[in-house]
Amino acid sequence: MNEATARIKINKQLELAGWRFFPEGDKPANIRLELSVRIWQSDLDDLGDDFEKTKKGVVDFLLLDSKGFPLLVLEAKSENKNPLTGKEQARKYALSQKCRFVILSNGNLHYLWDLERGNPHIITSFPTPESVTGYAQVQPDPERLIREQVDADYIVLTQRPNYASEAAWKNEAEREDYKRANSLRFLRDYQLKAVHTLQQAVKDGADRFLFEMATGTGKTLTAAAVIKLFLNSQNASRVLFLVDRLELEEQARKVFQRLLSADAQTVVYKKNRSDWQRADIVVTTVQSLQFNNKYQSLFSPTDFDLVISDEAHRSISGNARAVFDYFVGYKLGLTATPRDYLKGVDLMDPLARDPRDVERRLLRDTYRTFGCESGEPTFRYSLLDGVRDGYLVNPTVVDARTHVTTQLLAEDGFVVTYTDNAGDDHEEAFKQREFERRFFSEATNKVLCKTFLENALRDPVSGEIGKSIVFAVSQNHAAKLTQLLNEMADMMYPDKYQSDFAVQVSSHVADAQQFTINFANNKLMGSENFIPSYKTSRARVCVTVGMMTTGYDCTDILNLGLFRPIFSPTDFVQIKGRGTRQHDFRDDLFDDDLKEEVIEPDKTTFKLFDFFATCEYFETEFNYDQVIKLPTPPTLNGGGNGRGRVKRGGAYEHLGTDILKTISAEPVGAEGMKIDRMLFGRFEEVVLQDETVAQAVEAEQWEVAEDHVIRNIFDQPGDRYTLDRLRKAANVDRPLTTREVLEKAFGLIPRFKSKDELLEEEFAKFMVDYRPSKASSVIPIKNLFKAYATNGSVRAAIDESKSGNLATNPVFSSHDLSQVPETFRRLVPEYIRDYLSLKRFTS
Repeated sequence: MNEATARIKINKQLELAGWRFFPEGDKPANIRLELSVRIWQSDLDDLGDDFEKTKKGVVDFLLLDSKGFPLLVLEAKSENKNPLTGKEQARKYALSQKCRFVILSNGNLHYLWDLERGNPHIITSFPTPESVTGYAQVQPDPERLIREQVDADYIVLTQRPNYASEAAWKNEAEREDYKRANSLRFLRDYQLKAVHTLQQAVKDGADRFLFEMATGTGKTLTAAAVIKLFLNSQNASRVLFLVDRLELEEQARKVFQRLLSADAQTVVYKKNRSDWQRADIVVTTVQSLQFNNKYQSLFSPTDFDLVISDEAHRSISGNARAVFDYFVGYKLGLTATPRDYLKGVDLMDPLARDPRDVERRLLRDTYRTFGCESGEPTFRYSLLDGVRDGYLVNPTVVDARTHVTTQLLAEDGFVVTYTDNAGDDHEEAFKQREFERRFFSEATNKVLCKTFLENALRDPVSGEIGKSIVFAVSQNHAAKLTQLLNEMADMMYPDKYQSDFAVQVSSHVADAQQFTINFANNKLMGSENFIPSYKTSRARVCVTVGMMTTGYDCTDILNLGLFRPIFSPTDFVQIKGRGTRQHDFRDDLFDDDLKEEVIEPDKTTFKLFDFFATCEYFETEFNYDQVIKLPTPPTLNGGGNGRGRVKRGGAYEHLGTDILKTISAEPVGAEGMKIDRMLFGRFEEVVLQDETVAQAVEAEQWEVAEDHVIRNIFDQPGDRYTLDRLRKAANVDRPLTTREVLEKAFGLIPRFKSKDELLEEEFAKFMVDYRPSKASSVIPIKNLFKAYATNGSVRAAIDESKSGNLATNPVFSSHDLSQVPETFRRLVPEYIRDYLSLKRFTS
């Protein structure tokens, strides 16, 4: 039944993509059938199961454009055959029908082949008729791209085409002011080299590229030059620019609009959902496309000729890579995270849960995704390169540890011994990962804040604390630190601040995104607090959690505080990058006499306060530039590693794990079933009328929307909405997330996908990266994939290497496992552990 199953799957894929079948009698007169290839649904029905074996030869699909002319040939193979085996046969037929495009498919694995662009590319769904028609209008010519002259003024020629003939430019004394006044962006030598390297890579036959460039070296400007190169040379008609954070969408749009508006129109997808096709550059977050695999319904694989992934290590990691690989055409990744950043990581242990190990695998996959299996990117420009060339500054890393943090960092952890209300003694150890999550210490937070303020770099003009960003563990932790910093600032600078020295900038705070903009523009909470002619932000410290880590440009940052442990190298590199940009503080001073008095106006370094040995976590040994010995805070009966009782509200507060308080069972009678079915409709009405939820959903502030629903709508008197009750009301066979129910309520998704639909989609993503040598292995691998993701006993047997336990397993037997190639018995569990949330598939 392999042939019949493949036929059914191909027909369904075509219908989903918007293709329709002509009845036999309606065949357009202009279609030639020299190879006796059947294209009509009625012919396929007549063939029965074995549709590859006919007297007239191989059966294909010929897909037509809106005028009835041949557009695309689809070569169909049975499920147990590799689609690529039909490649030459499909090429022959496509050329006879003057078709540029070919799809090769066996129902499970699909390739799209543009005969004018080289090799077939894997796709996870079929393109729509409209996207193929639009894609066909692009006539790629790599030679044009290779020959395009790209000089330092490549972007400037778009911004101001006649700049070289203007008097202010010709006068060298006025030139710098002229460049600033017109915001002209000339490419630096290394940015120019990056573009030239890409041109050479295209000449060598590459269609995937990776730029590894340190934070602050102008990746977006370089990307703008690449975009212009592809558009100008007509090797792309539309570009997709993927970012990994919501706040970066508008920032990227503004940059491209400022640099390329004369050549290209840039839009943010969520603001132009109905007419994004008119744009040349579409900006969106990878998360918005990834959620529920919306990219497959919103876009066709051929909608974009060039896809650029900003901070590629993060934005295409795990399942997000499927969004990137979904589109055909050229691919460019931008990353600031070097592949060799991690040290001492065991890649050979698939069960290792060290976060550095997971990120190393993701980073390795990133390089592989961009055709850089050797570990060498298409172009590299490191932090050290930037410092050497005078474009960036290195940090002064400050190591500061308290009595508590030292023990949290120790191998045994911070050990607390206490007696419960029943008189029983208990002992528990806490590690740095649990700080401000399960282990709380008011005294430690005070010591960290005091140390930070006493040792922070000062502003060279005003002498106040230099502009700083502090990174907290959580929203609650950020609120605590903000309060402590403001209280201490009152003592350090009496009457200078009114609780506006430090400001919490996190997703739960209204207008947080605007706060980040105001901070960069030196007007957060006002300006000119010490010197009237000096424009610098009144607020000196932004306390954040996840915001302001990537893509945030604020050149006058002088201090960064890591008030939390960091386990992600990407986060560490990005956070460190917030301070590496150069700055001349005289640019913000509007008093020429005072400018002469500034002793050290140029930013030559910044301080990175490392309170949790982050540097040592990533480096076996790290020579700190400054080591501060902090006082030991008061302890409880000897504190850690001694007996003590954890007090609520005391110096150390151990909340521990939660315990079940009450449980009740409420059987649902027949009368309740109808009410349950109506429950989701009532929930939709409630959230649609909730102004806070509606505004958060419109702005795609999902964390805010979800938190509001959980706190104010779920489990309230009346209907008592819960996710489980909503799941039952919607008749879904898997757990739902709060975001899913909100997307359904606001019409952003048409329905909830079933468990099997999600598994099919996840498996398609897996197949993009890992393809078996034999097509006949796909079905056994898929069976393992689904069983491992959904069945606990299967997972346990495989993880513990006890395949004998599968002998009588009704879901996936030891015989089923024997049909799976050895390599995939390891790859499937490893992939699922790294990239899938098993909670989505357990009922």
